[in-house]
Amino acid sequence: MRKTHPIRRVVLATAATVSGVVLLLSLKPSSDPTSTSAAGAAPSAAAAGQASPQGGTGTAGATTVDGDATQTQYGVVQVRLTVAGGKITQAQAIQAPKGGTSDQKTALSVPQLNKETVAAQSANIDSVSGATYTSTGYKQSLQSALDKLKKASASSSGSSSSGSSSGSSSSGSSSSSGSAQAQAKTVTGQVAQTQYGPVQVRITVSGGKITKAEAVQAPSGGLSDQKTALSVPKLNQEAVAAGNATIDSVSGATYTSTGYKQSLQSALDQAGG
Repeated sequence: MRKTHPIRRVVLATAATVSGVVLLLSLKPSSDPTSTSAAGAAPSAAAAGQASPQGGTGTAGATTVDGDATQTQYGVVQVRLTVAGGKITQAQAIQAPKGGTSDQKTALSVPQLNKETVAAQSANIDSVSGATYTSTGYKQSLQSALDKLKKASASSSGSSSSGSSSGSSSSGSSSSSGSAQAQAKTVTGQVAQTQYGPVQVRITVSGGKITKAEAVQAPSGGLSDQKTALSVPKLNQEAVAAGNATIDSVSGATYTSTGYKQSLQSALDQAGG
């Protein structure tokens, strides 16, 4: 058996050791501490960006009120108002006629009515041509929303003046008198019979003025539906504007107008106006 020379064994052992050291050095991770810390800082920066506060206060302090749902020949119309700082900042129709040609008329009229409401700051806005029924229903619901805001404002004002009147007895009696005037009273007039059906008017009176007028009964069926839809909203507006029963009849709806004024006068008599 052939023996291995001792020097050869030493050389082979040394070569194996050197090769192992080189291999270990080549496998050592070459990560840079600087790059590691930068990578760790990136998520923190992103998180800080997400947590940054949003600018502006949005609709803080705004009041939202929905008007009454108004039934028209083609569907229900209901208006929602957003008020901030005593002004209408947004108007929208949360219900409007839909289906068939109503979709087109709604898409045409509602945005325009919304803009006019914000611009006018009242229900005295023009009807959109080609969408008379939708416009009429919109204005009725809008007026009811404004009435609700006015009533809420009056109640708030009355409470405020009542709270600040703890000084003298004279100021206390004055504020209680003003509070009594601010209270609204609703009165329904007598039914007026016309050739095409009964008409009955209901009014809301506050501070000695008519704040709202509506027909709780009006002629219906056939052509009467169109005449009622055309005349009653105008008569309601005229009653509020005039503050009495001396209002103009609506052309083409003479009988309805006459019955309306008769019932309106009886309501005013009951209200003491």
